[in-house]
Amino acid sequence: MFTTAELRTVAVDGRLLRVAVRPGHREPGQPARPPLLLINGIGASLELLEPFTVLVDPAVEVIRFDPPGVGGSAQAPGPYRFTGLCRLIARLLTELGHDQVDVLGISWGGAVAQHFATFQRSRCRRLVLVATATGAVMVPARPSVLAHMITPRRYLDRGYLHRVAGGIYGGSARDDPAAIAAVMHGGDGSNRVGASRGYVYQLAAGAAWTSVPFLRWLRQPTLILSGDDDPIIPLANARLLHLLIPNSRLHVYHGGHLGLVTEATELAPLVNDFLA
Repeated sequence: MFTTAELRTVAVDGRLLRVAVRPGHREPGQPARPPLLLINGIGASLELLEPFTVLVDPAVEVIRFDPPGVGGSAQAPGPYRFTGLCRLIARLLTELGHDQVDVLGISWGGAVAQHFATFQRSRCRRLVLVATATGAVMVPARPSVLAHMITPRRYLDRGYLHRVAGGIYGGSARDDPAAIAAVMHGGDGSNRVGASRGYVYQLAAGAAWTSVPFLRWLRQPTLILSGDDDPIIPLANARLLHLLIPNSRLHVYHGGHLGLVTEATELAPLVNDFLA
C-alpha cells in the first residue's frame, strides 16, 4: 500500500502509463525545487524504489513510472529504442506539468537516464546514475550472472529469487536473501513485472545501445553511485562513467546492485545533498 504517493494512470500519446507522484512540501518562503524522476531497473515495477522514495527530501516531488509492458503500464505495441522511450518520458513530464526535472536512473534505468540527459538535455537539470554502465561497451558480468537476467523469473518465483539473490545482487543479499525477496515480492502482491513480452522489449531496447560516443557531451552535474560488490554491474563500469562524464563525481558504497533499496538510509542523504 502506498502511504507517500498518489497512484494514477496517465495517457501519453495514446499509451497508458502507471505513475506514482509523491508531492513535495515546501516551507513558506522556500524556492520551488525541481521534481526528481526515478527510472527503474529492468523488469521492476515502481514499488521497488519505495524504500528510497520515502527518504528523499520532503520538499522534492518524486515521480516514478512503470515503462511500457511493466507493472501496471500498458504493453508497448512493438519493440522500442531508448530514443522513443525518452520522447515518451518527456511527454509524460509535460502531461504532469513539468518542464525540467532531476533524473535518477538505476541499472537499466541508468542507461535510459544517460540517453535522456543527452538527447532531452533541456528537460534534465541534474543526473544521478546508480549501479549502471555504458551499455554494450562495458565490463560485463560473469556468464553465470547474465544467465539469470535473460528472463523475469526472479520477479515471478519467490523461491527462485531466494536461491539466486546473493549471487546476482551481491551485498547484503548474500547474507539475507529473504530480505531481497521481501522487497521484490510484497505481501500485497504489489510488485508486478507484467507480461514477459514487456521484459523482452526492455532487453531489446538496450541490446546494441552504448553511451560511450556521447558521454563526453553530457553537461549536467552527475553523481555516480556504485557498490563494491555488484555482480551485475562490476565497479569498473562506474569508474569508466566517471572518466567519460566531464562534470561527475563518484561515490562507492559498501553493498550490491540493489544498494539504493537495501542501503537507502546511507545513499538517500547523498542524493539529497547533491540535488540541493
